Amino acid sequence: MASSLVIQGGHDALQHLREKGFQQEDVKAMLGASGGPKWFALAGLDKALLGVTFKDRTSPLHLLGTSAGCWRFTCYSQNDPLAALQRFEDSYITHSYSEMPTASGITREVKRTLSDIFNGNGAREILSNPVIRLNLIAVQAHGLIDNANAKIQGAGLLLSAAANAVSRNMLGKFYTRIVFTHPGGGLPVIGWNDLPTKTIALSEQNLEDAVLASGSIPVFLEGVRDIEGAGQGLYLDGGVTDYHFDLPMLPEDGLVLYPHFRERPIPGWFDKYLGWRIPSTDNYRRTLIVSPSSEFVARLPYGKIPDRKDFQTLDDTTRQKYWRKVVAETDRLGEEWLNLVENNRLAEVTKPLSFISKARPR
Repeated sequence: MASSLVIQGGHDALQHLREKGFQQEDVKAMLGASGGPKWFALAGLDKALLGVTFKDRTSPLHLLGTSAGCWRFTCYSQNDPLAALQRFEDSYITHSYSEMPTASGITREVKRTLSDIFNGNGAREILSNPVIRLNLIAVQAHGLIDNANAKIQGAGLLLSAAANAVSRNMLGKFYTRIVFTHPGGGLPVIGWNDLPTKTIALSEQNLEDAVLASGSIPVFLEGVRDIEGAGQGLYLDGGVTDYHFDLPMLPEDGLVLYPHFRERPIPGWFDKYLGWRIPSTDNYRRTLIVSPSSEFVARLPYGKIPDRKDFQTLDDTTRQKYWRKVVAETDRLGEEWLNLVENNRLAEVTKPLSFISKARPR
């Protein structure tokens, strides 16, 4: 049977595996991508990492996530991460919306899921965790996007999408990237020079709001106003600027592990339709991207991983059965990962990482 995983390594990561092999302490940081229910494709891998690979971790592991990636890492950072991940999984699967959902209705369901994740004491556990250190990204909206009216906000989105098509740097006219950092510090990003960026320390007063903001898709969710420590304004989904990341996550010594539901990252939310917009391979030179293979995905129900369209095309009973089947199937990803690590075969199967750009329309 074909492999269920595809593992790609940047130049430095490949060299590290060939010369030193892989030990869990080699991983200094992890990335967690936006993508809504696509995260279910990583459920089995998450459980293998939490239950085995990083179970006895003692050195700091710096996490950086947006949206669903941030929510996964909110589970990683609690005292019982597997239990938190199970709460997240069960709560997200049971989301239910009317045929014409409103931003307030979707926000209410998302808040319910975040309440299930935190489970009362989660925020305090996350902030006091000296090993698994949560960091996350949201954006502060400017101009038309800083508006509660969906039509006005939507017009601002269209303007920012058009500006982004010209140059990613132009997103800075519409959004400020807000990086919420663990009190212990140490996130190994070498500069935030591509867009206007503010760094804010996480606290008990702002953690839950920051996590909610990180997954607040413009227009579809209400967003979060005036987050403590970050200032006045409307805060929205961190995936707008950092959908799958194009950041210099470069620890001085060691690796960045990136469990991802697709083989090629997309820098920002608006870049989904810009085939020529690809990440810098230099930014990924210390990164291992671990993703489901196309053969694995083809064997799933409907031949795909879950996505937000499932809420529209499937009734709740069918969708929940499908999502639970995908989660169960992803146990194979975790088993394959553990087998490769235990048998010291990562260097053997890891492919050189390269990003291929499509021609830009003239």
